[in-house]
Amino acid sequence: MTTVSLQHLTKRYDETLAVDDVSLTIDDGERMGVVGPSGCGKTTLLRLIAGFETATEGTIQYDGDDVTHVPPEDRNVGLVFQSYALFNNMSVLQNVTFGPKMHGVGEAERRDRARELLEMLDIGELADRDPQTLSGGQQQRVGLARALAIEPRLLLLDEPMTGLDAKLKQTLRTELGALLDDLGVTTLYVTHDQEQAMEMCDRLVVMNDGDVEQIGTPTAVYERPANEFVADFVGTSNRIPATVRDGTLDLGHARLDAPDGTPDGNVTVVARPEAFALDGGPVEATIENRFYVGEHVRAIARTPDGQELTLRFDPGQAPEKSQVSLSVDRDRLHVLSQ
Repeated sequence: MTTVSLQHLTKRYDETLAVDDVSLTIDDGERMGVVGPSGCGKTTLLRLIAGFETATEGTIQYDGDDVTHVPPEDRNVGLVFQSYALFNNMSVLQNVTFGPKMHGVGEAERRDRARELLEMLDIGELADRDPQTLSGGQQQRVGLARALAIEPRLLLLDEPMTGLDAKLKQTLRTELGALLDDLGVTTLYVTHDQEQAMEMCDRLVVMNDGDVEQIGTPTAVYERPANEFVADFVGTSNRIPATVRDGTLDLGHARLDAPDGTPDGNVTVVARPEAFALDGGPVEATIENRFYVGEHVRAIARTPDGQELTLRFDPGQAPEKSQVSLSVDRDRLHVLSQ
């Protein structure tokens, strides 16, 4: 297990700034997720930590040791990529024992270690199979076993579940989360899937254009986004321009008590869909569309002054009529100063 520290890490490709002055720490045994839109720098950040890219500026430390210019083969890092890149000329067991073999581990020990990992991942019976005959989910497990077989200081996962169906993703992320808890290995998980990251990771790093916009627990990032970009990118949010004066939040179409400590001035109110309830509150709106998505009904509504709202209801409580009156849970509002 390892603590990873990045200090002012920067990566440039000619005129393109892929990672811009990033400083953060991944604690020993922590699972940190990196999310952001395509091209934001999250995979470049992972490749810098792994040693596949060389930093233009800044340093990378493992447990206080500077590894900025240490080649990847000397960093003892386990890697699982979107493409599992299994060796098709080897059996599953041979794939998993390959890394320990390259590290000089004896045959008996590396085979025992591989079989233990395959059993932990519930694929022990596949040890003698050809990887080409496996399903996507089975290949993902083999790739993870191969990464863990070298007993890495750090586990790096880059979009490891892309291409799997939704049900299998749910199963695998539950199993993977439990396995990483048991192993206690420090993990960096790069994904475009916010739900995966929020469910599996202790903290999230939200990136945009090479910059870190926010680092925090999934709860903090969702309920207290640092800025409008984070509010828009993570989950669904309603961003409502408002004015605060003497503890009153004027939304234009309604007035509410402002959250405690909100200073006077022009603000943006971030209200998640679940902040609204159908119980005759002060916000009047017209529901323009409803979308049944199984576990809930998502509705698009519009206030008299033209503000669009995304709402969420339990299927049995979704309104039949178009005109609704909504209350707002003040504790679920987050106010950003302009």
